[in-house]
Amino acid sequence: MRTILRAAVLTAGLIGAASAQADTLVGSGASFPFPIYSAWFKDFSSNNDMGVRVDYQSKGSGAGINDLNNKVVDYAGSDAAMTDEEIAKVEGGVVLLPMTAGEIVIAYNLKGVDQLKLSREAYCQIFLGNVEKWNDPIVAKTNAGVKLPDTKITTVVRSDSSGTTFNFTNHLADICPDFKAGPGAGKSVQWPGVPNIVKAPKNDGVTATIKQTPGAIGYIEYGYAKLTKTPTAMLENKAGNFVEAGSEAGAAALASASGDFDGYMRAFVTDPSGDQSYPMATFTWMLFYKQYDSKEKVEAIKAMLEYCLTKGQDAADKYGYIPLPEAVITKVRAEAEKIGAAGM
Repeated sequence: MRTILRAAVLTAGLIGAASAQADTLVGSGASFPFPIYSAWFKDFSSNNDMGVRVDYQSKGSGAGINDLNNKVVDYAGSDAAMTDEEIAKVEGGVVLLPMTAGEIVIAYNLKGVDQLKLSREAYCQIFLGNVEKWNDPIVAKTNAGVKLPDTKITTVVRSDSSGTTFNFTNHLADICPDFKAGPGAGKSVQWPGVPNIVKAPKNDGVTATIKQTPGAIGYIEYGYAKLTKTPTAMLENKAGNFVEAGSEAGAAALASASGDFDGYMRAFVTDPSGDQSYPMATFTWMLFYKQYDSKEKVEAIKAMLEYCLTKGQDAADKYGYIPLPEAVITKVRAEAEKIGAAGM
């Protein structure tokens, strides 16, 4: 994980200057897929026969969309897709391609607690600020035999505009009327003004804050928990079963959405059905202009996309992500044909 985070720092200074180079593709955006994007782009950059280098700066979905609008990147990443209003702002049009998928987990730091089960009621009330201690009856009733301490809960949330927040809050708004009426859903929300909420930037910032704070809880992408060995709770799904995050549970969650893409390849799973479905899973998208200034850049983009849809998918589970179903890969390839260059 340390190597991945160092790569983000090295990439940060490349935005803008590199985007004009035909042999370099520069992107920015969601931190949710950064671990797998970092691995993909390092491998592709080292092994493609075109001499193309791909860079990506993890800075949050909202910031990536802004960079795309401001034309300072060649592509962007977002796990909140784009709204109709955001799409309309991109001069010349934009192509949205789901490239991988992942689960949002609730990570915690609780010494001596190796397994934690959180009901839908429990995690809704924790993130509303209504459950302040770990031994609260709402938490205790699904954790019989677990010694929960009389410790104050520190709730860690994102400080930046985030696709992870978008998907997490949409899930909470779907299953919890009080949350829908309170903070609501979005890339940024007004969290309850209670003293036990701490804000941190990006998935890696939230992960680090949880690991450094006894009694902490927060939401992160599963890959970050897997890479850093951060404990995560088993969550109650729509069927009433407690499910642990993993490739099979995540794939089950996404199965119902594979046929529901709209004209911009957007599909969201806020509360999947299925006995073994993990309750929070999402696609994450790469965003491209419909038209580029050179044929060479388009060829580089198409080569990078084909790598991600083939060899890249084979590595998904290793990094804590869900491989795209073949039916989705076919749709992505067809949608990518909309990317072209002036004169092509």
